[in-house]
Amino acid sequence: MSPVFFTDRDLGKRFPQILAAAGVTVERHGEHFADHCPDEAWLESVGQRGWVVVTHDGRIRYKPNELAAVVRHRVAMLVVVGHAPHPQLAEHFVATLPTIRAFLAKHEAPFIAKVYRPSPSELARNPRARGSVSLWYPS
Repeated sequence: MSPVFFTDRDLGKRFPQILAAAGVTVERHGEHFADHCPDEAWLESVGQRGWVVVTHDGRIRYKPNELAAVVRHRVAMLVVVGHAPHPQLAEHFVATLPTIRAFLAKHEAPFIAKVYRPSPSELARNPRARGSVSLWYPS
């Protein structure tokens, strides 16, 4: 069964549109929650549904209340790393999907992992290069 990816509001609308266009099952924050919904509340709901959170918020690991919600509600979270326009981040995420799916198959929630884009030199050699995924929490 393919995972359902839940995109945090910080990734906007274009990121999930690109994932959906690539055939990925995706749910947007704005389709289920108000913008002002506390992270702890949507983390609980998403964890109960077994969806995989995709966010660009690299600080979540350092926010005790949010990290506790990830753990308590057994959330699988992927943090997209890098400073680039959301469409570019989404394209690299799609290219990295085989690696992401393999990671998800090996790791049981709760966890937080970082999804890295391929390096510029990798992209120069292969424009369809995959990024990488590494476990961030628990370390």
